[in-house]
Amino acid sequence: MTEEIDFYHNPRSRAQMVHWMLEEAGAPYRIVPVDFDKGEHKTPSFLALNPMGKLPTIVHRGVVVTETAAIIAYLADTFPQAGLAPLPGDPLRGAYYRWLFFGAGCFEPALLDRMLKRPAPEPKSAVGWGSYEEVVATLKKALAGGPYLLGGTFSAADVYVGAELRWAMAFGAPGLKGERAFDDYVARLVARPACARTLAV
Repeated sequence: MTEEIDFYHNPRSRAQMVHWMLEEAGAPYRIVPVDFDKGEHKTPSFLALNPMGKLPTIVHRGVVVTETAAIIAYLADTFPQAGLAPLPGDPLRGAYYRWLFFGAGCFEPALLDRMLKRPAPEPKSAVGWGSYEEVVATLKKALAGGPYLLGGTFSAADVYVGAELRWAMAFGAPGLKGERAFDDYVARLVARPACARTLAV
């Protein structure tokens, strides 16, 4: 079974985040372009891989992995030589999971609520991401010790959260651009060779 990863990609999707992660991991991959305008993400062959019809999607060793945070975590564990995830038993492993899934479970939904002008959850709601302002303040505090979410250690969590922050800042999400903690963090990330390679595509 081939080690090469089939990477279903469209640049107007979260696949950009996985592209960066593939480069950081040094993983062998081939890009399978998916044209949204032609509806290729809704064809029977693609829906057989991902019934949600969403990108990113990867296939590795015959296994389909979907959902951006899951793909990033999978790649970090599958290519441990890249050092993108603390090993099980490392005290940083918990913080790594915390920030990786904070990006998926808190920052992204709060950001989309704000950007799409959807009403925020009620303060006493069972919805898990709270308010946009709380999420931004939490990220700012996490980066205060910098330079990365795990302090001095760059990880796959930075790929996920950093890509989301870069996108949010580019589209004018409030409370981000102009804040030194976020400006400096994103500048450090886009200067990484793997990130620069993907942004050039």
